[in-house]
Amino acid sequence: MIGMQFHPDKVVQALIKELPNPRWSKEFAMVYILHTKENLNQIFEKFKGVAWVNGNSFFKEKVIRDNEPININWYRNRAKTASYKYVPEAYLLKLELKRYALNTCKIYISLFEKFINHYPDKDILELSEQEIREYLRLLIQENKSNSYINQTINSIKFYYEVVMGMPNRFYSIERPRKEQKLPKVVSKEEILSMIANTNNIKHRCIVSLLYSAGLRRSELLELQLEDIDSKRMLIFIRHAKNNRDRYSLLSETVLKELRIYYKKWKPKKYLFESPDGQKYSDKSVGAIVSRAATKANIKRRITPHMLRHSFATHLLESGTNLRYIQTLLGHGSTKTTEIYTQVAVNNFKLIKNPLDL
Repeated sequence: MIGMQFHPDKVVQALIKELPNPRWSKEFAMVYILHTKENLNQIFEKFKGVAWVNGNSFFKEKVIRDNEPININWYRNRAKTASYKYVPEAYLLKLELKRYALNTCKIYISLFEKFINHYPDKDILELSEQEIREYLRLLIQENKSNSYINQTINSIKFYYEVVMGMPNRFYSIERPRKEQKLPKVVSKEEILSMIANTNNIKHRCIVSLLYSAGLRRSELLELQLEDIDSKRMLIFIRHAKNNRDRYSLLSETVLKELRIYYKKWKPKKYLFESPDGQKYSDKSVGAIVSRAATKANIKRRITPHMLRHSFATHLLESGTNLRYIQTLLGHGSTKTTEIYTQVAVNNFKLIKNPLDL
């Protein structure tokens, strides 16, 4: 059964009477109706714009991610001004308890603060579904990407539904259609030129590993010395996206470079460390790749993730089975990996152009 407790209110009582066969339980001192998906939807529909529905006692809480503990104390310790509204402490605490990835935390906090500061004179709990729609409409008018808008919706829903325990509070908000952008690929010749034009051995290892193992930037930064298995010629990637551990390829060429790098830099824990012994900066990795591309005389912007896309595409072009590529990339489904078939050059070379027939 679905039980409903509420403070005495004539409007709420009238709406409850409109629900399918409501009854009173003396034992639990509450109104109840049969627990079905249709009835649950009716409750949210009936009270939409009238009352908050707090389902903490009804919905079981699920841990979203099982990553290592994150440190977002920077957001707590920021210098604050009276004219700016900051994300509530409960929001930060829930992100930590749920063990969301650090990058996800940064995105949620940033986007939610932009939202609440759009309504500086209103309390967060006073904001209506209509006001959320108006804010999203503004983002559309500003030509924000579909991804940006979806992430904004997620950050807002996280507060009302996860932090405040109000499931489906904004379940009817429309989301923009998900864009399917093809991965941008760098040719093997261009990548080899980037590596050749990187004189710093540390930077050369970073560019080489991103490409030769198909690593995400975050995965590269998490690599520890023990993750390089020179006997099996594999790289162990821990706590990757969706908390999936996996192995990827270790290039013999890169292994030789890594040995030279290790003797010179002597990292203690992480494969790539900052001068103070902490993990290397993600911005530094982006700058290294960008600088290598400039030195290689590549005119377009090159990002670390493009090297990962290139790794997958080049493997596919060389005849590697799609299932193996899926495993190396850590994709949960081959459908995600199949997108590389749309950019693999060898597939198009087999097609005879109708003009040349």
